[in-house]
Amino acid sequence: MKKPTKAPQPTWANVKAKLTSFDRVGLLGLIQDLYASHKDNQTFLHARFGLGEDILKPYKEKLDRWLWPDVLRDQDTSALKAKQAISSYKKAVGDPAGLAELMVFYCECAAGFCNDVGYQDDAYFDALVRMFEQALKIIAQLSASGRRSLIARLDKVRTVSHNFGYGVGDDMDSLIAKYLEQ
Repeated sequence: MKKPTKAPQPTWANVKAKLTSFDRVGLLGLIQDLYASHKDNQTFLHARFGLGEDILKPYKEKLDRWLWPDVLRDQDTSALKAKQAISSYKKAVGDPAGLAELMVFYCECAAGFCNDVGYQDDAYFDALVRMFEQALKIIAQLSASGRRSLIARLDKVRTVSHNFGYGVGDDMDSLIAKYLEQ
């Protein structure tokens, strides 16, 4: 018996080939339809074009939702969905200062939630420590004046993280020594 063959999945190359047939009005119409179809598309375009007073706000709202959920509403945590918010910002803008702010905010939310409700989850702690390290790496790319307040905020996260056990605070101590005391 012969195994049925799958039709190839469309790729960016296929979409790009179709786009070449669009004129300016058609392309604007397509972008308008994408904008109207999903809030994430709106957030992306607002960030890409620097529209609005605070382009980080929708990304921070997602971080807050997934890292500091409302336990009374039985909401769950998701480090993966929180990281996706940062990834989405990076694709839209990729500004190192904005990325550093989101990464530090991630650490603040995650550590704050754990400290506030006594949340203990190995995978969540691992994700927090990895984001702490990524934040330190990106902060190192900023000017000295841009670094100060972010490092001070991470230092508060590190201090709070000593309350968790599991070596979270110790791991952060090592990372601070590695990236800031070089």
